[in-house]
Amino acid sequence: MSRLFGTDGVRGLANADLGPELAMSLASTAARVLYERDDSRRRVALVGRDPRASGEMLDAAVTAGLASAGADVRRVGVLPTPAVAQLVADTGADLGVMISASHNPMPDNGIKLFAAGGHKLPDAIEDEIAARLDETRDRPTGEHVGRIRELPDALDRYVDHLLSATPRSLAGLRVVVDCAHGAASNAAPEAYRRAGADVVALHAEPDGVNINDGVGSTRPERLQEAVVEHAADLGIAHDGDADRCMAVDASGSLVDGDRILAVLALAMRDAGELAEDTVVATVMSNLGLHLSMRENGLKLRTTAVGDRYVLEELRAGGFALGGEQSGHIVLPGHATTGDGLLTALRLMDRMVGTGSSLAELAATMTRLPQSLVNVSVTDKTTAVHAPAVAEAVANAEAELGEHGRVLLRPSGTEQLVRVMVEAPTADRARTTAEQLAEVVGSI
Repeated sequence: MSRLFGTDGVRGLANADLGPELAMSLASTAARVLYERDDSRRRVALVGRDPRASGEMLDAAVTAGLASAGADVRRVGVLPTPAVAQLVADTGADLGVMISASHNPMPDNGIKLFAAGGHKLPDAIEDEIAARLDETRDRPTGEHVGRIRELPDALDRYVDHLLSATPRSLAGLRVVVDCAHGAASNAAPEAYRRAGADVVALHAEPDGVNINDGVGSTRPERLQEAVVEHAADLGIAHDGDADRCMAVDASGSLVDGDRILAVLALAMRDAGELAEDTVVATVMSNLGLHLSMRENGLKLRTTAVGDRYVLEELRAGGFALGGEQSGHIVLPGHATTGDGLLTALRLMDRMVGTGSSLAELAATMTRLPQSLVNVSVTDKTTAVHAPAVAEAVANAEAELGEHGRVLLRPSGTEQLVRVMVEAPTADRARTTAEQLAEVVGSI
């Protein structure tokens, strides 16, 4: 049986897979599980959401579920996911709930839970919540029912936190920010302007249905055009809940999460902030990032795909920087989860501090051409570990040498094997990937 919680909370089609009944049960069960660990005081929970229409319904259900379990609720409204995590820590709350499906299309929605301190709940607690959803329980009555209040200064508190991590003025920079009609629509322009930048806000008019609709970090084409049109120094693209950041240089060229990691790694090294001279990324990071880190005397540790695994490695090793190619960057010294606004501010701070353009900074990493082929198989585990596949991979790696890479990864949900090859040229990457895919498909 698959887990109810994925690597980033519970997600599904709103009002179908994820309806108000499930949302209410999840919230009340989470509050009850926390109460049982310490019933010496009333619990406090924060609830935030992105602006998609179904969030209004799910917010009401989550809030009711928490209050029905005896938790006092502080509603923060539409804010980025990292803002909810930060406010849980800042206010001393016991639980945080973010209602968002991140970069997913508008009809989807999701529920993310944060423990005290703003950290994601451990797998064991998530599993306990899932296992106890259908339990019959006595509900508190009278004065023990939870109370519901707004947190009116939530946005200001979050922006103040961001600015405390960005002490240098960004005066002189013009930035175009694509807010994806999402949770960043108020927070990002406000934060960048207060930091001193000249801000052009793009796709910052959420109406409940236009979130991520052809815009944001997964669709940066309009942003690339706008940066050139406005003669801006850079562009920043966020996703629906603003935990991601992709960038665009002044010429309109995309700077992805791998390149942002490379830029921030050198900035933190120079500032003495890069613990153990180590960066954490996933196995899907481009080989160019590996080569850039090696050339600059830094170490790169890799994890399975998913920000949860990056976070686990950062915490286990006490490291200070990690992230994914998608622009999900984590700076544990300032945030407990990926924060797209914090990432953008630190990127702009590096530009101001060095007097360099984003293109010049991003040139520290050369992205190698990458080819990805999805191969349908009968048994993905058997195919990945077949001797003939191992031999073909070894031969390909020997031919590519240190300037190429092969990665075979079984799909987490389908009978597919993903064959990824990086090589000095696009033709060589594609040819090698197709050859390996043929071998995998024959198993």
